[in-house]
Amino acid sequence: MHCELLVPGLLAGEATETLPAIELVLARGRASAAARCTLPRWLQDAFGLGEAPQAAGALTILGAGRDPGEACWARADPVHLRVMRDRLVLVPGHALGVSAEEARALCEALNSHFAPDAAFEAVEPLRWCVRLAADATYEADCPLDAAGRDVDLALPAARGAVHRLLNEAQMLLHEHAVNAAREARGEPPINSVWLWGAGRKPPGASGRWRSVSAAEPLALGLARACGAYPASLPASAHAWLERSPEEGRQLVVLDSLRAPLALGEAAQYREALAQLERDWFAPLVAALRAGRLGMLSVHVPDGAQALACETTRGDLRRFWRRPRRLHEYA
Repeated sequence: MHCELLVPGLLAGEATETLPAIELVLARGRASAAARCTLPRWLQDAFGLGEAPQAAGALTILGAGRDPGEACWARADPVHLRVMRDRLVLVPGHALGVSAEEARALCEALNSHFAPDAAFEAVEPLRWCVRLAADATYEADCPLDAAGRDVDLALPAARGAVHRLLNEAQMLLHEHAVNAAREARGEPPINSVWLWGAGRKPPGASGRWRSVSAAEPLALGLARACGAYPASLPASAHAWLERSPEEGRQLVVLDSLRAPLALGEAAQYREALAQLERDWFAPLVAALRAGRLGMLSVHVPDGAQALACETTRGDLRRFWRRPRRLHEYA
């Protein structure tokens, strides 16, 4: 079996401790580089969709186990727009602690206001989608990739119905009781939605994997679109190995580093990195040594360059390739 790990953010922070398993894999494997990209862009290319619209909304609905039909969907993730002295800065939902009850109440209010032109759905508390009555040619980075940026620079010029939707959504959310309660508790309000990934379910998706394990429903939607088996991400490689087939290529998306990296939370980033080493990298290297895996690949799309590293059991014996600290690969 060939296990491929997609680990955005792996080379973007700085670890203070050694990470023997992942450092060994990067040292002994065969590496190649390409132009850096975001996680959604990597998935788009890896599933053969190229320059087609990044229909994250429709694929998220598909990844949640529903058929998006022929409608145009967009992601409409909850965010906070922070007023600075001379600009608005985007704070993604990962910093807001949005509860399922808050997400449901806010989506109900948005639907009451916008029906029938738009229908919002909280697939998860931090991942909302909106079905639009008309196609929208509207592209933007996802909130984690746009975190901390000037909204005027991160947000493309929204026109027509999209511009009206954003303005009216912000006014409605500003006045909602959910946000009044959040502010009373000293929490930032959920004062906007962030539209990105608009489009219809893309035809012609293709992938080289038999299964895709991920927490991000966009990746699971791509798996469903190309006929691969979509699976929720288990807590560890031990659990993943117990349920995985003996043959074929399997993709595992480990994206727990993205949020602390985007939010500038250095301690949380190091904690998440140590957990990946303990729960994923070390058990998979052990499985490679034991012959349970035939090959272990690691993909890091967002370093200075996109890195891909393939490692076999025999490669681990290349003792003359001494492991280096992660930041040296960046």
